Parts: sequence; C-alpha cells; structure tokens
Amino acid sequence: MTTSPLLESRLPIVTAPMAGGATTVALAIAAAEAGAFPFLAAGYKSVEAISAEIEQLRAAGHPFGVNLFVPSTDEVDAAAFAAYAAELQTEADAYGLTLDPVPVADDDRWAEKVALLVAHPVPIVSLTFGLPAQSDIAALQAAGSRVLATVTNVDEARAAHDAGVDGLIVQGSAAGGHSAIFDATQNPADGDTVALLRAIRAAVELPVIGAGGVDSPEAVRRILAAGAEAVAVGTLLLLTDEAGTSPTHRAALADPAFTETVITRAFTGRPARALRSAFIDRHDPTAITAYPAVHHLTRMLRSTAGAAGDAERLHLWAGTGWRAARPGPVADVIRRLAGEAGANEPSQADGGGS
Repeated sequence: MTTSPLLESRLPIVTAPMAGGATTVALAIAAAEAGAFPFLAAGYKSVEAISAEIEQLRAAGHPFGVNLFVPSTDEVDAAAFAAYAAELQTEADAYGLTLDPVPVADDDRWAEKVALLVAHPVPIVSLTFGLPAQSDIAALQAAGSRVLATVTNVDEARAAHDAGVDGLIVQGSAAGGHSAIFDATQNPADGDTVALLRAIRAAVELPVIGAGGVDSPEAVRRILAAGAEAVAVGTLLLLTDEAGTSPTHRAALADPAFTETVITRAFTGRPARALRSAFIDRHDPTAITAYPAVHHLTRMLRSTAGAAGDAERLHLWAGTGWRAARPGPVADVIRRLAGEAGANEPSQADGGGS
C-alpha cells in the first residue's frame, strides 16, 4: 500500500479533522508517526490556538494539513430561530440555563485564519461547508499550499473544479459528524462512498480522497480501488488514547443502548450524523437550518450536559459503523486499516462504520 502524489505520507490514510476537540496535536503526531497524513481542525478555534497547534505539529517534523470551515452567507429567520430557542428552553431548564433567542452571526474568523495560513503555509488546506472566494483559494495556493474542497455530490465537485482547487475530499453519507454539503437545507443523498467517488471521478479530473464508511481494511481497499488516492478516517479514532473525545461521548460510543445513527440538525442547525438520542427524537422534527446560529444556541447546553454525563443532550457525532471503534493507540487503527502485519483486527461480528 503506497501513498499518492497528493500527500506526503507513507500510507494513503488520512486522519479526518474532527472539530470540537476530538482531533488533538497528539493524535496528529501519532498518526503521522504511524504513516498516515494528519489534519488539524481549525473550526471553532481562535487564531491563536490553531497557530499554536500548527507550530507544535510543524516542530514534530511531519507534513500535515489544516481544515477550515467556509462561513455561511445564509440569512437566519429570526422568528423561526426564536421559536426553536423557546422549544429548547425546556432542555436548558434542567441545568438552570437561559437560551438566547437572538441568533449569533459568526464567520469563524475566516479572514484571520486564511491570513495565518498565507503567512505560515502548510502543505494542504482543506475546505468544508462550501467554497470561498476564488481569491482566497488562489492566495493559499500562491503561499505554497494545495487546496482541497470537501464535496458530497457531483454538482459540488464540478463547482470546486471550476473554482481551481487542487483536489477533492469526497464525503459519503455514512460519515460521522457534520455533512460538508454546500446547501445546508438539504441532506446528503444516501449511498455508498465508492459509488459517489466513481461518479465524481467520471465528472471531473481531480485527485480525490474518499471519506465515509471507513470501518475496516476492506473498506479502505474498496475506496482505493475505486480511484481514491487516499482514504480519510474519523469515527474509528474517537476512542483512541490520543483523541480529545469527551468521557461522555466515549461512554456513549460503547453503550449498547445506542443502536443507530441518524442525520440531524437539532444540535447545530446543519445536517450531521450522530448516535440517535432522545434529544434528537424530541427536536429534530422541528429543528431549523441555521448554522452556526443554532450551534451557538445549544453550545452551553451541550457543554453542561457533557460535563454532567448526560449523553442524551450531547451531540454524539458518529459514523454509521461506530461499533468498530476501539480504545487503544491511534497507531493501531492506522496499521489495521492499512492491513499491516501485527495490527489487531476486530472480528466480523464487531460491525463497521466510519
């Protein structure tokens, strides 16, 4: 198993950037030392925090990438937002919290983060949630970075190609956490990552990384055989020693009471795959599309619930086969997915996911 020209790593395995704390510098370093190509997650972080992480990883001497959230330009329906806030107040009451019915606008410090990466370039910058101005893509490329766009369908892939990106991360619907779909009012189409990857490769001539449904060495081989130059893994890393996954999230991933994953907007106002919970059952039918306003609305509630061990009110991001995730070193996951000798291999009964 050899790497692609797109990456600078021994193996064609990529560690997905999991924003919110799961991706740590320790995880990235361990993955790189095992032969994978790691990404840092810049989403939700201050410019100072991501700058410090970049310097720590750069000092370790490994090539890596940084993921950016492309800011939304959608208007928030203030009345609908206030109504959803009022609905969720019953959940917040359990912890004595008061939810703000006024939506918060936030571009995740986009311009500052682009400026940081132009001044201190990294090998690869990936984009999630759409495409920015072509001038931003060109500026990152001029600084020496290759720019990858995360896409979920053929139309998005064509738009990314036309915008001048260097490659694509093709995200199948089985992937855990937020869907990268450009239009947040839509859900990603159900389907196999391999089929999506083949359709996109037939439509545009760009190197691609496959993501979603990566639960085993067999899944890696299928995605590579379909033409991907590398395969991204996320959910299987959530229980690893180096991940920053919260104790409540870790416990839920191993709890047999959770039996499936679903796509929901209930926590953040943007489609994301999570373990199905009572909170989702109560609020997904009325959840609005308003990211990142809903993310800010529920942030303190989720944080408080997580600290209290309340998994039912926490966003339990997970891919469809989360049951394949195991505790242990990141290196074990990378070696197993690459099919390297000596790696621990779960039994067929363990299930799968991404």
